[in-house]
Order: sequence, then C-alpha cells, then structure tokens
Amino acid sequence: MGQVLGLVQIDQSTVAIKESFGKFDAILEPGCHCLPWCFGKQIAGYLSLRVQQLDVRCETKTKDNVFVNVVASVQYRALADKASDAFYRLSNTREQIQSYVFDVIRASVPKMNLDDVFEQKNEIAKAVEDELEKAMSAYGYEIVQTLIVDIEPDEHVKRAMNEINAAARMRLAATEKAEAEKILQIKRAEGDAESKYLAGLGIARQRQAIVDGLRDSVLAFSENVPGTSSKDVMDMVLVTQYFDTMKDIGATSKTSAVFIPHGPGAVKDIASQIRDGQLQAKMG
Repeated sequence: MGQVLGLVQIDQSTVAIKESFGKFDAILEPGCHCLPWCFGKQIAGYLSLRVQQLDVRCETKTKDNVFVNVVASVQYRALADKASDAFYRLSNTREQIQSYVFDVIRASVPKMNLDDVFEQKNEIAKAVEDELEKAMSAYGYEIVQTLIVDIEPDEHVKRAMNEINAAARMRLAATEKAEAEKILQIKRAEGDAESKYLAGLGIARQRQAIVDGLRDSVLAFSENVPGTSSKDVMDMVLVTQYFDTMKDIGATSKTSAVFIPHGPGAVKDIASQIRDGQLQAKMG
C-alpha cells in the first residue's frame, strides 16, 4: 500500500538517497516521506550513519628483518551532510580504507626495529588515522579512531624472544640468590666471630675469678691455720680440683672410658706434675 501511494520509511541512524529520473535530488532524514513514483521519484539507496569498524591485518617487515602481522582497527562513519559523496563517490569503502592502512603501515614499520614497533604502536596508529582522515573526508567519511590492536611476530621470533627473556630473568634470579647467600655467609661469620669473642671474654673472666679465688683462699688459710705455707694450700687446692674433675668425668653419661693411674701416691704425683707444668710455663 505504501509503495502504491509513494510512502517510504527511513529508520533511525540511516539516511536515504533520493533521485529524480536517475539524478540525485535530496537526502532523506529518518521518518516517513512521500515519493510519487509517477513523477520519477525513487530511493537510490540507504546509508547508515552508525560507527562501523574494520579490522585490517597487514604483514610487513621491520628494520631488523623480522616479519610481523600488524592488526589495525579502524572505526569510521558516514557524515550526514556529506551523504551524497559517501554514497556516490566510493564503490567499496572498506577496500579503500584497507588500502590506505596498508600503505601507511608498510611505510612506517620498516623504519623501526621490532622492539620499537611495540613501543611506538600509538605513533603508528596516529599516522594511520591522520592519513585516513585526509583521504576519507573528501568522500564524506569521518575517521572516529584508529587503534593498533595486535603486533604478532613470526612464531620462531616469539619463541626466541621468550627464551631471551627467560634467560635474563634466570640470570637476575641467580645474581639475587648469590647476593643473598653472600649476606648469609657474612652474617654467619660475624655471628661466629662475636660468639668466639664472647666465649673468650667468658674464659678470661673465669680464669680471673679462679685466680682471685685461689689467692683469697691461700691468704685466708695461711692466716687461720698457723704453720702452713702457700705450697701446702696449693697442694690441697690441686687435690680438691683433681677429685672434682674425676667426679665430673664419672657423672657424664657419654664419657668414654678414661684410665687414670691412681694409688696412695697418685694425688701427690699429680700435684707435682701440675706444679712442674706451671713452673715450665713461667720459665718458657
């Protein structure tokens, strides 16, 4: 019924190209329009004003002779005020955009090394967008945005890059581990030195206390027991230490068998040996 009466409906975000006897007449906005076909009025076609996206995969070579696939995503739309140019001047919009993308990428990427391509992908996208904007504006199209969404080197190159990265990380890990072991050894040595130093101080203080105790014992015994000499006191002290040592040896559960000559004169002999050893040490 609408066709008989010449009524047409234009959907939202779409414009229609109106012709009169095969010649461009007007651009019809969304809504209902009357086209009396008997007067040569007709719809030549429709043009969407929505943003469209075209993904372009381009294979090219970098400056360091690595082949890569660069995927560019171009978002574009037709301009309502230039709908006639967008409809009549281009027969295949997507192929036209793809040609410009190929041209810019294959002119830019061969000037860069592979690492620079990854780092400067935004600059490549900006170059593509600028070139497309200059070219497509004359045909009634607006370039909304251009993105480089993927840079994919050859599989062998990716494997080599991963191996290089893995080797670098292993080398860093080995360096850090060696540094940690070095710090542990230094701290261990410092702790051992400090322990030995403190042990030496303890032994020195122990010996000093023994000497002080012996001196006080000799003086007190000499004063309280008339007729005794310092030699008699030292003999008694040595005998006491001798029996204390034997007691400690016998009280230790893990002590191996120790054979000590013992008899009526053993104590005297041991005291004589200790005195002789001390005298030799003083003379030496």
